[in-house]
Amino acid sequence: MFTFAISVNTYKLTTMTLEDFIKNIETEFDDLEPGKLKADTVFREVFDWNSINALILIAMVKTEYGAAINAEDIQKSKTINDLFEIVKSKV
Repeated sequence: MFTFAISVNTYKLTTMTLEDFIKNIETEFDDLEPGKLKADTVFREVFDWNSINALILIAMVKTEYGAAINAEDIQKSKTINDLFEIVKSKV
């Protein structure tokens, strides 16, 4: 008998869309009003960007997608889409 286990995080990533990624970020940060972020948004210009917010983002990505990003990944990203692509590449 074979048992197959499907990771929830793997499922989330395979079904992850940019729109879902944006919604997760908007949900995580209370200062962001829904619908404000777009793929080409320079996220550091939208709200107060600091080390606490970076840690919140890192934790959200790990929890929601099972991907480990770090401060360097965030620094390399300019837009929400840049960050989304990095998260996709980490799985």
